[in-house]
Amino acid sequence: MKKSPADVPPKPSVQVLERMFQLIDVLASREEAISLKEISEKTGLHPSTTHRILNDLTIGRFVDRPEAGSYRLGMRLLELGNLVKARLSVRDAALAPMRQLHKLIQQPVNLSVRQGDEIVYIERTYSERSGMQVVRAIGGHAPLHLTSTGKLFLAADDPQRVRAYATRTGLPGHTRNSITQLPLLERELGRARQQGIAHDNEELELGVRCMAAGVFDDQGQLVAGLSISAPADRLDEGWQPKLQAAAQDISRALGYTAGLRTVLNRPAQ
Repeated sequence: MKKSPADVPPKPSVQVLERMFQLIDVLASREEAISLKEISEKTGLHPSTTHRILNDLTIGRFVDRPEAGSYRLGMRLLELGNLVKARLSVRDAALAPMRQLHKLIQQPVNLSVRQGDEIVYIERTYSERSGMQVVRAIGGHAPLHLTSTGKLFLAADDPQRVRAYATRTGLPGHTRNSITQLPLLERELGRARQQGIAHDNEELELGVRCMAAGVFDDQGQLVAGLSISAPADRLDEGWQPKLQAAAQDISRALGYTAGLRTVLNRPAQ
């Protein structure tokens, strides 16, 4: 029986992926750069096919070409590997303190990391009784200047980087409370830097306020933010010590020690 076009699987795209993985496996097997000829022989792929796929991987920085005709794994793989490792370790360390904090305050507790000019939510602890109508899903993202965790990351940047962020993004607003002027944002970041706590006062979503504390790694670098979200009229500033204690527990699990000078403790330049 002759198959219809719909029954035929998309082999070309799958083949390209399979071949790409073959090439990466060969490159991973050797510390030094490998010639195109040897890669072609080890994979059984035609040299022209090998060259074409390697060229695409080079453009994406997944593969480096130290000299004509030789290849090795690129820095992009290291960057992605470190990113995944950091997220997994932070998430694993955060789960128990997040659950304990949620048990104490009965409001959503969020763990977020920075990705470029946004934060990304990587874990959340909440219950149906929290009263929150708007819930940011895991994997959701939001601008740095409109979120409590995002402000922590901006506060950790030097003033030149903050100004570059403002120029690059234009500081768009989502609500009437959004901070869209650089001088106002700089004052807000100064308070976050001084207090070690940042706030979102209905700047991302009307009716929702947040507060965040930083999570630091063994080098004293800010790697994530732990935040509490609550209906605007129910956010209790008395939760700050509990929030900071939970963030400190996560930081200690990542190897942070109180003697380190964190990025939020350094003076603005």
